[in-house]
Amino acid sequence: MKSPLAPGIRLLTSFSRDGCYRGFILFLTFLFYTAYHLSRKPISIVKGELHRNCSTVIRPADLNITNNETWCDWAPFDQDNYQTLFGILDNCFLVAYAIGMFFSGIFGERLPLRYYLSFGMMMSGMFTCLFGLGFYLKIHSIYYYAVIQVFNGIMQTTGWPAVVACVGNWFGKGKRGFIMGVWNSHTSVGNILGSLIAGAFVSSAWGMSFIVPGLIIASTGVLCFFFLVEKPEDVNCTTPHRHREQQSSETEPLLQKSSHIDRTANGSINVEPSEVTVEPSEVTVEPSEVTVEPTEAISFREALSIPGVVEFSLCLLFAKLVSYTFLYWLPLYISNVAHFDAKEAGDMSTLFDVGGIVGGITAGLVSDYTGGRATTCCFMLIAAAPMLFLYNYIGQSSIGATVGMLLLCGGLVNGPYALITTAVSADLGTHESLRGNSRALSTVTAIIDGTGSVGAAVGPLLAGLISPTGWNNVFYMLISADLLACLFLTRLVYKEAQGWCRRSP
Repeated sequence: MKSPLAPGIRLLTSFSRDGCYRGFILFLTFLFYTAYHLSRKPISIVKGELHRNCSTVIRPADLNITNNETWCDWAPFDQDNYQTLFGILDNCFLVAYAIGMFFSGIFGERLPLRYYLSFGMMMSGMFTCLFGLGFYLKIHSIYYYAVIQVFNGIMQTTGWPAVVACVGNWFGKGKRGFIMGVWNSHTSVGNILGSLIAGAFVSSAWGMSFIVPGLIIASTGVLCFFFLVEKPEDVNCTTPHRHREQQSSETEPLLQKSSHIDRTANGSINVEPSEVTVEPSEVTVEPSEVTVEPTEAISFREALSIPGVVEFSLCLLFAKLVSYTFLYWLPLYISNVAHFDAKEAGDMSTLFDVGGIVGGITAGLVSDYTGGRATTCCFMLIAAAPMLFLYNYIGQSSIGATVGMLLLCGGLVNGPYALITTAVSADLGTHESLRGNSRALSTVTAIIDGTGSVGAAVGPLLAGLISPTGWNNVFYMLISADLLACLFLTRLVYKEAQGWCRRSP
């Protein structure tokens, strides 16, 4: 008679081999993109240290100075145009990121994801460290930091299309909104960790605020090289497509176009109900062991013709404009308005990302339950507009108001952004019109996120130009962008509403 298994062993044995691999890949890709965002965050924390109000800082007794207000600033950010220079640095990174993203998807489809991600993370780590070395080498040239930001922006484009394509290869559409809502919290987790790590060094040696995150992302690149599995079939796991076929008959057979079959075998293929026979080699294989699908990479034009790609891309342009303006300027805003030092402002800004985690998961759950991705995004964008207005006017009145408004605004702003860049991108990248071509996912993701990255570049630039006229005007710009993002989804919301009406009794 067998003894009863211990509870812990029963828990371990309840997981299938496929489930273990899927959990491992989800964790690994979560770790990778957390590192990407962790290495982007230091610049927003260090801004408050590069230009300070030096009249409030204790001056060393042996220091001869001529300007009491700028003696502690880091040249060239010690001049009155420091906000413009910060905007230049932000845009060197973001414009390079936006342009590079459109090409990144093309490379991601044609190169092994493991090599592509590993190279991108190690190179991004190198450029992040080089930025920090400017402190120790006492480099005061804006051109040095600008060039570093350009190359870092290009290297950072390797991340998003590759990790989304990898996750899309491993997970089906069943609970994609919830799974990717949880998974996409890597963005906010990376921002939080980046803020805390950069904040730990910013007051003593701001160079380490870049070097430590740079070493972390380079280390994850090494981890990727040794452990990433790109597709389930690489380790003989069940593909999400085949798993759905075993559970239902919703998916149509992919072996329909003879022109494709001719390209995948040296001979003719005869499809019978019970077997697949390949001639002239006369090898007979059960259908459960062979899945033939298109392997050609799709063009930009074909990707843009997928229903919903253009609308969601334009929506993300404005949604990401708002999100990235907060990412790069929120610590400085808190420092200027609430008069916190650089570390305190950085720590407080992490609340926006905590709200973003909850918002992303909530958006995924609601969209899974209702089936309305566009409607979920539209509702959250509409709710975000008045919350941004209130945060600007009452958000700094007390600590409680600051905490509450940052959490609320973070959830409403980052919820749609998270949903579009993950579940929506994966849905469109595996759209039925693609007939199972999984290689399209990287291109579709790159188009959507690349368009969004244009907004990510424009937002911080506008904030840098507008903020000297008053922070109120920056928030009016953000509210306008939020409403424009909502506007581009109106046709899709209408179609989703029509679908609900047809299904109702």
